[in-house]
Amino acid sequence: MRNAFLAGPLALGAPVLLAPVLLASASPVAAQNVSVDVRVDRLEKEMRAVQRKVFPAGAPLEAEITRPAAPAVVPGSPSSTPVADLTARVNALESQLASITGQVEENGFKLKQLEEAFNRYKAEQESRAAPVVVPPATRPADPAPAATRPSTPKPVAATGASEDRKTAVAAIERPSTGNEADDAYTYGFRLWGAKFYPEAQTQLKSTVDKFGTSSVASKAANLLGRAYLDDGKPALASVAFYENYQKRPKGDRAADSLAYLGEALIQLKKPADACKVYAELEQVYGGSLSASLRGMMDKGRARAKCSA
Repeated sequence: MRNAFLAGPLALGAPVLLAPVLLASASPVAAQNVSVDVRVDRLEKEMRAVQRKVFPAGAPLEAEITRPAAPAVVPGSPSSTPVADLTARVNALESQLASITGQVEENGFKLKQLEEAFNRYKAEQESRAAPVVVPPATRPADPAPAATRPSTPKPVAATGASEDRKTAVAAIERPSTGNEADDAYTYGFRLWGAKFYPEAQTQLKSTVDKFGTSSVASKAANLLGRAYLDDGKPALASVAFYENYQKRPKGDRAADSLAYLGEALIQLKKPADACKVYAELEQVYGGSLSASLRGMMDKGRARAKCSA
């Protein structure tokens, strides 16, 4: 009777005592599954972030890595093997993603450095080309008495020359072939050919701004630099030539712009920079340079005393 009394509670309590043991044995596998799921979710989010950084202007590529289906457990095989395999794959993916992210950040940093360097160069050239305005407080006093000081002619009094110039500019024929981009460039070319450099600069700059992606843009931008250079403005010319080469390296006048950029830098008393430009010209376009451009480059190298 005593044995029966003891056997009853033990029999009833067996499942209660075994449940924690079963739960404890199952918890590592469940915890591993949860850990892998969290890491896969994080990988997907980080991959989307990398895609947004690499493809800011378009739809990112769809990830080729998807969440694997739950593996079937074969009876009698160790239950932890599929989880271990999946964990190893996730580890490899995390390592690859970290490498890709590092490369993207490094490339972005280098591009930012290049942009900042060019912006500094552009600002320097534009500041040199800007007219110097002397503040009234620092202007030297006029030694002439007020009574004998000659009167300053009003701008209106000298309208004769400006009127003649306007008439001459108006005489330059505007082409009208139906091709708006070509007509705009041709008119700028005619103004430049007639040595109306300020008017040519305005026309050609407008052409580049309006038709910057057309086939005529390379010619217009290069001629804009020529108009600045012929007008005694090498700083503005250097900016125009450099931008044309940078934005349109395969354009019709890309090589011309590099050659004339060297000339502008020589006029700005920057022979070392001119030598670098000529080296770039030789490296990129050496095999296709025309005889006139090669002759211009050789003379420029001699003037800048570039080393062979």
